[in-house]
Amino acid sequence: MTHDNTGAVIPKFSSIGARRLADAQQPVFALDHDIQNTSAKNQAKYAGIEAFAKTHGSKFYPAGRGIAHQVLVEEGHAWPGTMVVGSDSHSNMYGGVGCLGTPVVRTDAAAIWATAQTWWQAPPVARVELRGELAPGVVGKDVIVALCALFANDEVLNHAVEFVGDGAKSLPVEDRLAIANMTTEWGALAGLFAVDDVTLRWYDERAERGAHAIVNPDTVAKLRRDVAADPSRWTADPDAVYAKTLWLDLSSLTPHVAGPDSVKIAQPLGELEPRRVHIHKAYLLSCVNSRQKDLREAADVVRGVQEARGVPVKVSPGVAWYVAAASSQVLADAQASGDWQVLVDAGATPLPPGCGPCIGLGVGLLEDGEVGISATNRNYKGRMGSKAAHTYLSSPAVVAASALQGYICSPETAISGTAHPPSVRPVLYGSQVHVAKPAAASLDAANSAISGFPQSLSGRLIFLPADNLNTDGIYPGKYTYQDDISREQMRAIVMENYDPEFARLVRPDDVVVAGANFGTGSSREQAATAILAAGVRLVICASASETFKRNAVNNGLLVLESPVLVAWLRAAFPEAPLTAVTGLIADADLVGGKIALMDSKGAVAFETGLPRVGKAAQEIIVAGGLENWVRKRMAAER
Repeated sequence: MTHDNTGAVIPKFSSIGARRLADAQQPVFALDHDIQNTSAKNQAKYAGIEAFAKTHGSKFYPAGRGIAHQVLVEEGHAWPGTMVVGSDSHSNMYGGVGCLGTPVVRTDAAAIWATAQTWWQAPPVARVELRGELAPGVVGKDVIVALCALFANDEVLNHAVEFVGDGAKSLPVEDRLAIANMTTEWGALAGLFAVDDVTLRWYDERAERGAHAIVNPDTVAKLRRDVAADPSRWTADPDAVYAKTLWLDLSSLTPHVAGPDSVKIAQPLGELEPRRVHIHKAYLLSCVNSRQKDLREAADVVRGVQEARGVPVKVSPGVAWYVAAASSQVLADAQASGDWQVLVDAGATPLPPGCGPCIGLGVGLLEDGEVGISATNRNYKGRMGSKAAHTYLSSPAVVAASALQGYICSPETAISGTAHPPSVRPVLYGSQVHVAKPAAASLDAANSAISGFPQSLSGRLIFLPADNLNTDGIYPGKYTYQDDISREQMRAIVMENYDPEFARLVRPDDVVVAGANFGTGSSREQAATAILAAGVRLVICASASETFKRNAVNNGLLVLESPVLVAWLRAAFPEAPLTAVTGLIADADLVGGKIALMDSKGAVAFETGLPRVGKAAQEIIVAGGLENWVRKRMAAER
């Protein structure tokens, strides 16, 4: 699946030298991100994408049909027991219906179009056992917000997550989709629920909606037969090996709110509400929480307040509330049920089915000094507008209650009109490590350099001490779908949301060293290419998002992990600013697997090991990226 970024993938596909799609039925194009942009330039891009799909006979969904992830589930492209990749980081969402979903990047997408193939390193698997059942008023969003905060030290970074247990079985599909969706923010490459009776009943209901090419009584009946014929295929093997097991007692969970400005920070609503955090904007939209169930739960809060007060209610003065359905189908259902009109009558501003403010596009963005409460999946600084604003994440019901009251509060408080925060009790959770993380497959196994690959790289050491430096910090979302930004422009805006000083301080051939979970967040390719545009060829970090590393290698940027080096730098520079020009020279032996830091006198200040760069990665780097590598392979095969 590709969405608005199809416009950037098409020229990559053409430059590879491909003349046709290897499998025209494999790609699905769905426009969803910048749909509020009615400029001639954007409309021309959308028309070009539609024409490309028509020329090649591929499935196309226009702007207004909905967010691509929701559309793929509704239309049956993301089907239980299959694997679907998307050029978007929230492709994990498909795991909610038992479809293995994981992100790829734009260059990958072009290569898949041309060859119908791609590559992965098989990740370690984390088993997440959900025990018990959620209490009334606690939903899937609370589960994943709590997991992101309770296990906030890279426990599932670059893992595939498998949800099991009686608690997982008790969750409706909508909650499973929300949880799987935000395994991305948790750091995972995939989040998968088993196909069970809950899944099958959900498909039974969808099959009754009317004639459909994929989701219909015949296909759902076949799915049921397949599950019944071989149940073991649809669950983990009894002897499956896991890197670790994490567990969470759902019955101990209360409503949680993430933030501000990080999904790794969360607290029970019962602790936050007494602080009366005033809000300026509220958002009920995105691929994680704008399905019919979510809209109904928000509308029920409005109905409860109206019933309690005996008069129609409106959003609190000074608060702007925005609502968008996940798809045109969800919108039609919400309109038919009356939920949509309840929200609009309460003062919510309707937006078209799409991403909009969640990615920082269109109307309703946060301005300097404002605070927002959102049912979206990311609250990084600058993500939804100004980086001088603050964003909290919560369930749709809490968003609705907060919009009506003007501060972050529970539905019970909004309905009663007096403070009624949820009770706070300890959340029960735990973990167990089973085996060491498997070694990376061959990317760090070579002890010689192929022709054209540099034996070493040397340059000034620039230290970025922050952990969780995300792709919005590296390359702001507001630029992501401007496909004509030059390398010079990229160089000027790289790290804009993290530290605007970076672009001024960085020089060509600098070696950048950063903290843990570097490049977390979206799958946007420009997060890697903008660093390259600044002249940086090597990034070393304590740990990195596998999706970011994939983007980096695909575009010729080396990303290596060395937590020992980062720990030494933190001790040496305890008061380091966001961008520290250390005065050290880093000399990295890329094939021998070591790095030395020299001071201003040329003396060695520190030495440690580095992962060696393997032959496969060397080939891609020498070729100038995966795009060039595939082009050469295809030319050789003709």
